[in-house]
Amino acid sequence: MGYALRRAGQAAIVLIAAFTATFLLLQLLPGDAILIKFESPELGLSPEQIADIRALYGADVPVWQQYLHTLGGYVRGDFGYSSQYGTEVLRLIADALPATAALAALGFGVAALLAGAIAFLSTLAPFAWLRGALRALPGLFVSVPVFWLGILLIQVFSFGLGWVPIVGADPVAALVLPVLTLAVPISAPLAQVLVRSIDEVRLQPFATVVRAKGASESWLLWRSVARNAILPTLTIAGVLLGELIGGAVVTETVFGRAGIGRLTEQAVANQDIPVLQGIVVLAALSFVVVNLAVDLLYPVLDPRLRLSARRTRVRLPATTSEVTA
Repeated sequence: MGYALRRAGQAAIVLIAAFTATFLLLQLLPGDAILIKFESPELGLSPEQIADIRALYGADVPVWQQYLHTLGGYVRGDFGYSSQYGTEVLRLIADALPATAALAALGFGVAALLAGAIAFLSTLAPFAWLRGALRALPGLFVSVPVFWLGILLIQVFSFGLGWVPIVGADPVAALVLPVLTLAVPISAPLAQVLVRSIDEVRLQPFATVVRAKGASESWLLWRSVARNAILPTLTIAGVLLGELIGGAVVTETVFGRAGIGRLTEQAVANQDIPVLQGIVVLAALSFVVVNLAVDLLYPVLDPRLRLSARRTRVRLPATTSEVTA
């Protein structure tokens, strides 16, 4: 319980730091989105009316008061109102989130399957040249720009082969190419870490003992090596989940999909600071929650961590008595 509370406290500190850094950086942006929108001569608003609108959005007070007001609102679940649309930020995010969540979840699932296939096939493939080629794939995948890959997939599978329609596709077919576009770059670091971890675990003494008892390489990999090799991969998977939002921005723009990516693009173009702040905090929250879940999962998967924690708790009173004596 102490371990879980300590990790939860660290996660809360990271979340507050992310909120503060985002708030300060967005305040440094040149221009004023409220003035840009409401000073237009077409609207015919007087200076007094514009001043009232600025007061409504809380933009007429010092920055530190804006920070405390915004932070208090986030604690209460009030993300404010969009300066461009006048709609609640939470409603805009809630409308856009399901499409992006589906894209990100499927993209990460396909990336994990692709990384696992590369790692296991590069270990068990019968020919050295084939194992070498498979191990070179992650380096190729990670160097491919997301927007270029999306355009290439559209050219090949939609316009060239006609397998996946890019216009008028049903919801399932419309996800195929965006999911592949998002999954390929994410799978590269997962595969690299998993391959390296498998190589290290296969050299440990227990693997030699299992081989001496007559186990095949495939049996050793699936029954003994995989479970020990997956822990470093979980760590990098937690970090990569934070990149899914960034990858979704480009992917949704290339494929013209509605979601958090499209909302972010429009918020940047319109300098809609409340929406940008809400999206960044949402991304930080998802990153923190995923990494907290990974940290809490470690002791479940690796009994050595539970034993280490118990030994630490047992050793502490002895150390205190020694100091007292």
